Amino acid sequence: MLKGFRPWVQTAFLAVWLAPVGRWLHGVPACVFHCYACPLSAFGCPVGLAANYAATLPTWNTVPWMLLGVLVLTGGLAGSLVCGWSCPFGFLQDLLGRISRRKIQLPGWVGNLRYLVLIGLVLWLPWYWGRQGILFDDQVISICRLCPAGALESGLYYSVKSVLAGQGWIMSWYKLFILGLFLIGAVFVHRPWCRIFCPLGGFLALFNRFSLFHLRFDRDACVECNLCQGRCPAGVKLDLKANASNCIRCLECATCGALVPSVGRPEAHPTSGSTER
Repeated sequence: MLKGFRPWVQTAFLAVWLAPVGRWLHGVPACVFHCYACPLSAFGCPVGLAANYAATLPTWNTVPWMLLGVLVLTGGLAGSLVCGWSCPFGFLQDLLGRISRRKIQLPGWVGNLRYLVLIGLVLWLPWYWGRQGILFDDQVISICRLCPAGALESGLYYSVKSVLAGQGWIMSWYKLFILGLFLIGAVFVHRPWCRIFCPLGGFLALFNRFSLFHLRFDRDACVECNLCQGRCPAGVKLDLKANASNCIRCLECATCGALVPSVGRPEAHPTSGSTER
């Protein structure tokens, strides 16, 4: 039942992230991966905001308290549930994934690359260049210059607009190449950006084992049919660790009755997926 609702919920959230309210909410960070430079964006991109703030540290009055509050609150309440149910870039990859049913399976360890992106491109590199006196917008290499969502949601629009105005193509060709690589990859790999590179998804996934919303594994209801693992697009071993960090909480697994979406403290359930089997 939950599987049928998810596309509708994802579509409904597009109205939130693409709300025609102008740019006055760009100072308010969203909790999903969505480029603030998109002409229809309503909120600020948490990844871009984090990188901008990192470039100005250690100035105390530039600590992004609102950004940290939004991300920690979201993670504490739902973990990576927002990735599976409300992220617009994840939704796009889901739609592209329907083109081909054959998928290349990725090993679970590739999800750790998200933390290299988070620490390296979002935090350390902007901070390093910022210490050299280079503003974030002037940094040659940055997460925003490599971001496929930015290329799709703003780069293409402004480049086409520039061409029509007779001023030429403005988006870099390497960024267009990265976008094409991910769009094609999403046809053959389930959510390649989310599972391998997304720093926001990696951060929210750290809360999966502790968030109020979690998956509870009921050993008594399990008949070892492996239906849950067969349905999991991320290859999570759900009977061993239902709330793993590489889970995007699409809830495709919640069909057999052994895995139950729950709200509350995970340790309150003796059969919780947070315990090893």
